[in-house]
Amino acid sequence: MKTLDIFTLSLSHVKKSKMRSWLTVIGIVIGVAAVVAIISIGEGLQESVQANLGSLGADLITVTPGFSRASNGFGGMGAASGTINLTDRDLNAIKQVPGVLYVNGMVSGRSDMILGTEKTSVSISGVDTAVWRSMVTTKLEAGRYLQPGDSNTAVIGYSLAHETFLQPITLNRPITIGGKTFKVVGIFAKSGGFGGGDNAVYIPVDYARDVITESISRNIFNSIMVKVADQAQANKIAEDIILKLMQSRHVNTRTRDFTVTAFASIQQQINSVTQAISLFLTAIAAVSLLVGAVGIANTMFMSVMERTRQIGLLKALGATDNEVMKLFIMESGLFGFVGGIIGIIFGILISVIVSAVGLGMGGGGTMGAVVTPQLLVFALGFSIFVGIISGIAPARSAAKMNPVDALRFEQ
Repeated sequence: MKTLDIFTLSLSHVKKSKMRSWLTVIGIVIGVAAVVAIISIGEGLQESVQANLGSLGADLITVTPGFSRASNGFGGMGAASGTINLTDRDLNAIKQVPGVLYVNGMVSGRSDMILGTEKTSVSISGVDTAVWRSMVTTKLEAGRYLQPGDSNTAVIGYSLAHETFLQPITLNRPITIGGKTFKVVGIFAKSGGFGGGDNAVYIPVDYARDVITESISRNIFNSIMVKVADQAQANKIAEDIILKLMQSRHVNTRTRDFTVTAFASIQQQINSVTQAISLFLTAIAAVSLLVGAVGIANTMFMSVMERTRQIGLLKALGATDNEVMKLFIMESGLFGFVGGIIGIIFGILISVIVSAVGLGMGGGGTMGAVVTPQLLVFALGFSIFVGIISGIAPARSAAKMNPVDALRFEQ
């Protein structure tokens, strides 16, 4: 028989058994829809995390006082708060490390902020206005960044400007922090909570020391932010900073009292976690495809039994074992194809709904699903593959039938 004749015969039998065919297809539809939806949502999650982590800056390194042995050296986020602070001496030592572009000594703490008759406690970050503009990665909604020579000026976060007080804070509006008056010269865009400081106030470092509740000496810093010339070398430069500071602070690996964190390594770790989560969820979704495959195999075995006499007749008329196998494999492949097409449609619909509704990320951003052509091709190809594999065993069973015994078979 010609391949077209075999396909036509397979298609006609699928059409005759409509109810059973649709029930068989449903298993594949559920599996494919789940795989498409979960993978697309996983891709959206990774893109959203990447976009939000972009506000951290892969070319930035932070140095903080204190060191936790559990952090296992460099790049950990579990630094213990130390009693020994960072000083101007540390700042100058870091500037000597090759590859370091800018160094920003920062102080941070909390203070009371007053706007009219309203009062709230806010997070204060004091920055070096000479280099801060070159290091900050969060975009502005309005105004400008702090500049060299600024005195009683402030840049505030999005939430602080729009949500904290009854009236929104606008540019050039005077605010009172720690008993001192500052003029708002910039408002950050909504950052989604990753390093953007939606509820923070940024002011020149010397003025921050005066308003922060905890007293901080003039040569002391709570943290030091470092910008490197080449982000590909961020991890290596971070290691060089560790060695330089160990020398200048006269400490060793056992007595080390500071922590160096490269944001590039944090990004890599978070990306690995999100990829692992996506892979795990995809594996769970694939289980439903296996259930669909069992359904196809069961349907095909029943089809072989019902068509035993037809198989005997085809063989008596000269059909070869390979042609009989093709007949049933094409039929099972049709189940996979139809199930794959419908499953892809449902999977896209789920992804569109997720994109329209959006999933909260970090209290500000949204996460949408990402459907790629490669994903759709993979899903359809895999569903056809599952259908064909499921039909091999029933097809072999049909091909091995003796035509005389098959013609004598009575249901």
